Amino acid sequence: MKPTLRLTSASAPLTHEISARDEFGATRRISIPAERALTVFVDKRELVTLMTLGAAPELLVLGYLRNQRLVDSVDDVDSITVAWDVAAAAVKTRAGIERFDEKTAKRVVTTGCGQGTVFGDMMSDLGSIRLPDPGDPAARISQRTLYGLLNAMRLQESTYKSAGSVHGCALFRQDELLTFVEDVGRHNAIDTIAGWMWLNDVAGSDKIFYTTGRLTSEMVIKAAQMGVPVIVSRSGATQMGHELAERLGLTLFGRAMNRHFICYCGFDRFDAEPERPRPA
Repeated sequence: MKPTLRLTSASAPLTHEISARDEFGATRRISIPAERALTVFVDKRELVTLMTLGAAPELLVLGYLRNQRLVDSVDDVDSITVAWDVAAAAVKTRAGIERFDEKTAKRVVTTGCGQGTVFGDMMSDLGSIRLPDPGDPAARISQRTLYGLLNAMRLQESTYKSAGSVHGCALFRQDELLTFVEDVGRHNAIDTIAGWMWLNDVAGSDKIFYTTGRLTSEMVIKAAQMGVPVIVSRSGATQMGHELAERLGLTLFGRAMNRHFICYCGFDRFDAEPERPRPA
């Protein structure tokens, strides 16, 4: 019988209202993102402190464990308990984490908002990542699908629209939105989606990952680890993010808004339908 993962449901308010003055000197009430710290303990050992909105903290922690390759299966985790009164998440595993000190000793501080971290051996594990073949119809994206996805994101209600200052990430099957997460850092949002996928046994091979943030090496690696072959960003890509995407065989889109985009690499997955040149 498959073991059950026990999770709390400790969501928190996403915004906080304050008084502010605008350029005209007028005072008005505005909403700002409710950033909060969450310290993660694994089997009573402190692991990391994440800065988060707190929309789905249990999934964030689960996805973080997955993307840092600290646990091999969701079945390895017995429970995740989040308590905002002490700003802590307690993870209980079923048999401990093998080589915990070794796995957490070498860390690389990345450029993610809120100081994301990638444990050192993630880079050495790139050779084990296998993405679906570009010839697989389910692992491709057409220009029409891309436009549909971007329109869905334009219409999506979000904390960003009401308060700004957050990143959003989403998972699509073609242009069908499956889940959408916002957080103060894009790495938190992608970890939360990874947790959702793992908990619900959702494969990434026929999915498209969308983010409002730039495509750094960390974001590319995490999407690849989730098995997702296509990444779309409203922002751009860094040199290392681009190089890793090429190395892994990912299709990478950036500067994607409305009917504008740049396909950086992975053209063999993209069914282009070029726009007609606009009159000069």
